[in-house]
Amino acid sequence: MNTVAKRIAQHIHNLNWRDVPDNAIYWAKIGILDTIGVTLAASNEPCVRLAGSLPGTGDSFGRAFIYGRGTRTSVMDAAFVNGVASHALDFDDVNNHIGGHPSVPLVPAIFALGDDLGVSGRDALLAYIAGFETETRIGLGVNQHHYEKGWHPTATLGIFGTVAAASRLLGLDAEKTATALGIAVSLASGVKANFGTMTKPLHVGQSVRNGLMAAYLAREGFTSNLEAFEHHQGFLEVFNGEGLHDITRTFAEWGNPWNVTNPGPNIKQYPCCGSTHGAINAIIRLRTEYRLCPEDVERIEVLTTPRRLPHTNNPDPQNGLEAKFSLHYVTARALIDGTVRLADFNEGAEKDVAARSLMSKITVGIHPDMSNPDQDGYGAEVIVRTTGGRDLRARVDHDVLRGPEYPMSDAELYDKFKDCVWSTVGANNIRSLYDLLSKLEKMSNISRLSDYIERFK
Repeated sequence: MNTVAKRIAQHIHNLNWRDVPDNAIYWAKIGILDTIGVTLAASNEPCVRLAGSLPGTGDSFGRAFIYGRGTRTSVMDAAFVNGVASHALDFDDVNNHIGGHPSVPLVPAIFALGDDLGVSGRDALLAYIAGFETETRIGLGVNQHHYEKGWHPTATLGIFGTVAAASRLLGLDAEKTATALGIAVSLASGVKANFGTMTKPLHVGQSVRNGLMAAYLAREGFTSNLEAFEHHQGFLEVFNGEGLHDITRTFAEWGNPWNVTNPGPNIKQYPCCGSTHGAINAIIRLRTEYRLCPEDVERIEVLTTPRRLPHTNNPDPQNGLEAKFSLHYVTARALIDGTVRLADFNEGAEKDVAARSLMSKITVGIHPDMSNPDQDGYGAEVIVRTTGGRDLRARVDHDVLRGPEYPMSDAELYDKFKDCVWSTVGANNIRSLYDLLSKLEKMSNISRLSDYIERFK
C-alpha cells in the first residue's frame, strides 16, 4: 500500500540538487542564516541555560556544538539545546503553510548532524529544503484547523521536517524514512496554552530531539505503522478530527512551486510574535506621518484577524516572554520608540512606566474586513483618537513579514544579523560569519561554522 508516510518519504528521497532552482537555494540560505543569528542571540537566555543544565546534556562526549556556550556534546543534546535557543526570542522566521516557524525544526538538527558527520553545504541545503517542503506540505493538509484547535504546529508539524532533514543526512532509504515518519507521529507534541512561557521554545527543542531520535531508530531497524498518518487512530484523525483535514493538498504539485520560494521563510523584523507585527508597522506609520507622540493619545484601538487574537490579547504581561505576545505592549513600545528591539523584552522592560501608561489606553478587537476564517493574514488596522479629537488610521495588510514577496534588502538582513550576534562573536567578526553563511553551498564541511564560532568563546 502506498501510504501517506511512504509517499512523503519518496519525495524526501528523490530530491536532487539539479531539481532545485536557484531561488530555492537562495531562500534556504536566508532561512539558515537568519536562524543561526537568532539562535546565537538567545544562547544565554534563562530557558536555554536551564535546558542545557539537564543532567548529562552538557557532557563533552560528542562533536556537536552548543551555540554561544563553547561546549560540545552529543548530536541529540546539542540539537535539543540549540532548538530551544532558536525559538527562545520568537525572532525566527514564519510561514503560513505550517502555521508557525519553519526553520527552527530544521537548522539545529542539520548543524548538529553536520558537526558529527562532516556534511557539505550542498547536502545541508538539500536537507533544509526537503524538511521545509515536508512540514509545510503536511501543514497544507491540516491547517488552519490544526492551528486553531490549539496545537503548536512548529513542533507538531515541524517534527516531520526534522525527520526529513535527518533522514537525508543519515542516508536513510525511502522505506526507513517512512518508518521514521511513522515513529514521529507518536512523538509529536506541543499546545498553544504554553505560549508566552519557557515551554514554547521547549516545544521546539524537544521536537527536534524527537525527530532526530525517530530517524536514528529507523536507521537501526526500529518499526512503526506505515499508516500512522491515515489510520483511524492516527495523526490526521487524532490531531485534527474526521473531515477536518485534506491530505490531497499535501501532495498537489509538490515542488511546483517549492514552498521554500512561495511563500518561503518569512523573516521577522521584530523580536516578538508575528501576529503583532501588523499593529507595530501601523503605529510606526502613524508616528512617522503625523509625528504622533504618546502625549497626543486619548485612546488606541488595534483591530486584526480573529486567528491572531487568542494568543496576543494580553493587556497585562508579567514578564518579557508574555510581552512578546501582547499587542498592547508592542504597540505602546513602537509608538514610544519608533521600533521594537531585543532589549524591549529584557526582564523588567514590560513594567516600564511610560509603556504601562500608554497600554492602559489600548484596546484590541476583530477587524470587520479581516474576519474571514478562510483567510490567514497578519494584517492590522490601528485607530488613534488624539487628545485634540482627531481620528488617525493606518492599515497594514501585506508588508508585515519579509519573505519572497516582500524581501528584506541585504542591508536589512545584515543589520538584523548584526543585532543578533555581536555580543556572541564580537563586532569585528560579524561580517566574516555572515559571508560564510551566505556562501554555504560552497562549503565542503559545515562543521567549519561551529569551529569558527567556537574561537570566540
